[in-house]
Amino acid sequence: MPPPRTRGTALRQRLAELRGPDVTAKALDARALAALAANPGCERRAILDGAGVDKATLADALGSPSAFGQSQFALTRGNAFEAKVKADGGAELLRLVHERLDPGAAPPAGAALPDLSAIGPEGRTARTALALREATGATGTWTLLDHPMIALDVAGSPAFLEPDAVVVHPDGSWTVVEIKSFPMLDGSADPAKVGAAARQAAVYVLALEAVAARLDAAPRVRHRVLLVCPKDFSNLPTASAVDVRKQRAVTSRQLARLTRIEDIADTLPEGTCFSPELPAEQLTAAVEAVPAAYAPECLAACELAFHCRERSRAAGAVTSLGRSVRAELGGLTTVEDVLAAARGESGDPRDPAVAALRRAARLRTEALGTMCH
Repeated sequence: MPPPRTRGTALRQRLAELRGPDVTAKALDARALAALAANPGCERRAILDGAGVDKATLADALGSPSAFGQSQFALTRGNAFEAKVKADGGAELLRLVHERLDPGAAPPAGAALPDLSAIGPEGRTARTALALREATGATGTWTLLDHPMIALDVAGSPAFLEPDAVVVHPDGSWTVVEIKSFPMLDGSADPAKVGAAARQAAVYVLALEAVAARLDAAPRVRHRVLLVCPKDFSNLPTASAVDVRKQRAVTSRQLARLTRIEDIADTLPEGTCFSPELPAEQLTAAVEAVPAAYAPECLAACELAFHCRERSRAAGAVTSLGRSVRAELGGLTTVEDVLAAARGESGDPRDPAVAALRRAARLRTEALGTMCH
């Protein structure tokens, strides 16, 4: 068996080949990682994200443009709001952390702001770990890490993540800070957006726990994160503490279920490449060589959702109707199988799903007969 360094180098070379010559890798961020964890059975997304393929560009090349992602206006507004929150050395941000999460600690006056600049993601990750170690040892003071870089192993491949901020409390504990541009109206925000932010923050918590485990004296990573948003319809920041223990547990479990990226890569035909410069037929064949697990939920989380939905519908797969429907149908995997079972043409009548379908078909026939008369 080759040593880990050799295996790691070989995997990076293989992923670069899959991505295409001279194609820059797209970094796997926490938003994408949370979406990947929500659908761990999708090998297609796992290998594309692992190889750093830009799925939006790939979707365009396949003829199924993606409507997923933030607008340029939303990105600009978000960046402006984050800059406001972090102005004056992060004074307002630290005040909110102190007020919402640690009111018993000393007020955060004169907090430390370590320089986290370094060359490449590996260098930034190492510099962040060093800053966290130093800040944890300097008990009694507050430290603000602005855009630290932390790594998390995902299916045998490192993902480099960049939270908006991490605050080290005077007691040495760590808090993840998420800054979003959607508003908090009367102290509450859109539950769907808060849920997405919580899942993203849970990924950062997992990555920080991995960093803490490598330190000699592992500190406590807080499971209550700070969500900072504009207050009402103003540009003034307000904040809420969000408990992400449930999201952390689910994400950890789902990531553990992911097939290792190198195992997926080993099953692909020789010469497989996902470069958008390839002819459409060749590119489609490469994408179809990797099994997908499409569900309607993918439309809100994956750039390839339209392409996968079209293929799923063409194959008559019941997954296109939703995960809950798929779970109810048991071994019936296509719409054709479902209709045949309902008509009594196939299927074991002792199967609960088949029995329920036939009963539903009888009730429908009786209802239509009554309406006709």
